[in-house]
Amino acid sequence: MKQIGIRMVALLLGALALVASHRTRPAGMMATAANNFLASLNADQRARVTFSFSDEERLNWHFVPRARKGVPLKELDASQRQLANAFLSAGLGQRGYGKAATVMSLEEILRLSEKDTTGRRDSDLYFFSVFGEPSESGTWGWRVEGHHLSLNFTLIKGQTIASTPTFYGANPAEVRHGPRQGLRALAREEDLGRELLRSLDAKQKTLAVVDPTAPKDILTYNSRKAQLAESKGIPAAKLAKKQVDLLLDLIDEYAANMPEELARARLEAARKAGLEKILFAWAGGPDRGQGHYYRIQGPTFLVEYDNTQNDANHIHSVWRDFNGDFGLDLLAAHYQQSHRAAR
Repeated sequence: MKQIGIRMVALLLGALALVASHRTRPAGMMATAANNFLASLNADQRARVTFSFSDEERLNWHFVPRARKGVPLKELDASQRQLANAFLSAGLGQRGYGKAATVMSLEEILRLSEKDTTGRRDSDLYFFSVFGEPSESGTWGWRVEGHHLSLNFTLIKGQTIASTPTFYGANPAEVRHGPRQGLRALAREEDLGRELLRSLDAKQKTLAVVDPTAPKDILTYNSRKAQLAESKGIPAAKLAKKQVDLLLDLIDEYAANMPEELARARLEAARKAGLEKILFAWAGGPDRGQGHYYRIQGPTFLVEYDNTQNDANHIHSVWRDFNGDFGLDLLAAHYQQSHRAAR
């Protein structure tokens, strides 16, 4: 669609020139940060942080407050924490790192509001895990995870980086009391989605609004592979130019959680698969304070957002790749190509 193509020129200008660098620069930064972090750990910590690349734990992701493997920030000294934060920032863009830090800080809000004395709510219960041997040209993975945050990375021969599932949540979505009143960790995810909905005319809404009631959570939850029973919503091909701009701004809000090179790669993959095919679907009420849900579904990716819990003040959001989560399909393709080359 011409109007989408014009918009994407601005967003993706130079993407092809950056293909080589996005395959190597983030990989090198992640490997260096990982090795610096690992070198700071004592023997016991290192044993708990490291797993083989083939360990099933690599696929064991979630976003609820639960016991996890790995080593949490809580058990690190000041210098180790600095290196852990440098490791985390190597996998995220500035926007994504800021959101991650804010999401973690909300645990203190919950600790005080719930009068928690059990240690369940703790801003330091975010765990680091490394799968395989970090290197710029090797195949390995890593994860940072805790309540409302799950960041999963798989690096394949230093040439391809899979960065999904990428989960961010916020409880409360808006801090309504106390010294941090007004803080919203995921404000643009909510506001841009609602703005896009409100821009639709009555006919467009018959396609976009798929249910008057929002589901209680994101539909793919913590599945290992992203799948939906059906595809619904309004396709980008049926949006006006200003609405396409809003949709692309919303997609960019999620993509830009990653470093620039990886964000560009996400957008480039969406463009190649056909931007006009992207569906926007909404469920629930249109106003703030009402439970609501939306998703953006393209041929290659899925974004889900849900805000229904705690009187619609509790957000779950995720970016999934249909053929790229945990790098599983990418790894299969790589091994198949390597086998053919060896024959």
